[in-house]
Amino acid sequence: MEEVTLDTDLIHSILKRFWTLRALEPENFEVKDAPDSEVGVGTSKKNRTTSANGNALKLTCELLRIFITEAVQRAAAIAEAEGASQIEPTHFEIILPQLLLDF
Repeated sequence: MEEVTLDTDLIHSILKRFWTLRALEPENFEVKDAPDSEVGVGTSKKNRTTSANGNALKLTCELLRIFITEAVQRAAAIAEAEGASQIEPTHFEIILPQLLLDF
């Protein structure tokens, strides 16, 4: 199987989009308040921007790469067992519950 790499800029853009939506609709997200030690001096929780450092982005990309690779491999095994020549969305539906539990 061919090695796939994920673009850290793309992942960062996706995360920033999520963080922006989360900030606009706080009632839709249940988040426990951060301890006072995590809040910067003179910074209210509402005014802080969320960011990720380079190592966190690399780790997120690697986790996504492994997750996607595992999903494709499991779906391919199901497709092969069914005698299908292509992976269909139903193959992913079959493997998804156990995949999510495993991760």
